[in-house]
Amino acid sequence: MGLEDRESVRILRDVLDVGDGSDTVIGRFYTRWFAVDMSARDLFPPDMAKQRRVFGQAMCWLCDELIAQRAEEPVAFLAQLGRDHRKYGVTSGHYATLQDALLTTLRSALSDRWDRRLGEAVNDVVDLVVGVMSGAADAETSPPFCDGTVLEHLRPTRDVSVVRLRMDHAVAYHPGQYVPVQIPQWPRRWRYLSPSIPADPAGYIEFHVRSIPGGMVSTAIIGETRPGDRWRLSNPHGAMEIDRDGGDVLMVAGSTGLAPLRTMIMDLTRFGENPRVHLFFGAKYPCELYDLRTLWEIASTNPWLSVTPVSELNFDPPWAADYPDVTPPRGLHVRQSGRLPEVVTRYGNWGDRQILVCGRPEMVQATKAALIAKGAPAERIQHDPLAN
Repeated sequence: MGLEDRESVRILRDVLDVGDGSDTVIGRFYTRWFAVDMSARDLFPPDMAKQRRVFGQAMCWLCDELIAQRAEEPVAFLAQLGRDHRKYGVTSGHYATLQDALLTTLRSALSDRWDRRLGEAVNDVVDLVVGVMSGAADAETSPPFCDGTVLEHLRPTRDVSVVRLRMDHAVAYHPGQYVPVQIPQWPRRWRYLSPSIPADPAGYIEFHVRSIPGGMVSTAIIGETRPGDRWRLSNPHGAMEIDRDGGDVLMVAGSTGLAPLRTMIMDLTRFGENPRVHLFFGAKYPCELYDLRTLWEIASTNPWLSVTPVSELNFDPPWAADYPDVTPPRGLHVRQSGRLPEVVTRYGNWGDRQILVCGRPEMVQATKAALIAKGAPAERIQHDPLAN
């Protein structure tokens, strides 16, 4: 029965469930793989805790989809994963040793229940993972990554950096997408960043980065990035979009969550007519609304755009004096005070709008919940996958 054997696939899923203590099994798999293929170890960062968790979550999701007899999305996901993993330097030889190590580890972990049916299902699931990923990687003809040079590093506020680069060749992405980025201070640690300008044929690109407490990469970007640094970008991800024929738009941006929404807004300026767009841009302090002047410049010549600044607090901290004044000329909506979800829903449920929300996962979740509680249809709310 193989992949159609739901009971056996469920047994496999349970042994890979991180929530049920599968970290030991997944750890054994990586230990076995690195022992038989030492070159595979160089593909990963020194700390493997997050990698083990992500691998377990991905395998559990795949098994859940197969149990539900849904194959289309898992195949598309695995194909994208295979294409994306080219940036790490994964080869067909790595896939072969991975397959052997994973099968051996799973057979050992399931030895007390192993029989012909379970063995067939486990083999078919592993064959699916390895076959689709390696096949998609072999079929892809585009470069796995592109390098670029940092031209400028700005600090508009204490915890936010604006980094501008010129890539060695143009990077193709749709407005609202995000790209994997590797910086020289942390090789092999890829982080997703959203470009804040539309794709440029000359290769120019800009990122807005907020320092995350305990975040090694974001802290290094803000504290150590210098002009001349060489960054590496890989292929884009994400499906947020604006349907220009789909009605008016609500955007909610928390801090540097503004970047992908600003890219969409800038892309819309290419057209003579657009749906109305209302953007709520929020931060903790007024001084952290770092890009209001750019938004003012766009809104001043594009009457379809309205911008409401929002700050949780009504005053600035003492360190604000060390950074540029972000107050724009008059023309934007009056700044509101309060948490973004509360301020946005003061105006209604926005259920007739296309809704896009970007920012920290907790802000996105809170805003989405508040809008749904007010009556906005969940299917009209778009956001990127929330990090764990």
